[in-house]
Amino acid sequence: MWRTLLINGALLGAGAFGLQWLQYHMLVREHPAEIYFLLFGLACMALGAWVAVRLWRRPAGAPEDVDPDASQRLKISERELEVLTLLAAGSSNKEIARRLEVSPNTIKTHIARLFEKLGAKRRTQAILRARELGVIR
Repeated sequence: MWRTLLINGALLGAGAFGLQWLQYHMLVREHPAEIYFLLFGLACMALGAWVAVRLWRRPAGAPEDVDPDASQRLKISERELEVLTLLAAGSSNKEIARRLEVSPNTIKTHIARLFEKLGAKRRTQAILRARELGVIR
């Protein structure tokens, strides 16, 4: 009984494969240009993805981590470092205050101290200086 089932299943599978093969050949004969355009488009997408991965990959010599001694040399506290990383992420004072569960005035104080320690006058200047010194990534 099992042998009969296997033989019938194999014959039905071969028949379905043959019909699909014939349908594929008919499709290729009716729409050859569309199929070539599809294959060309897929090749371009694959090439574009490969190029994007190559361009956006970090260079081998680039530092992955921050300098752990940089924040200690500048005497930046842990909380100020948290504020600085959130600043670099583009968060506003209110967003940082909500995230750290403190008052916005406290965040303003932390930012003012960061400006003093980094020798900056603006947020962007402080972030740039922190990245140059290796305090943040």
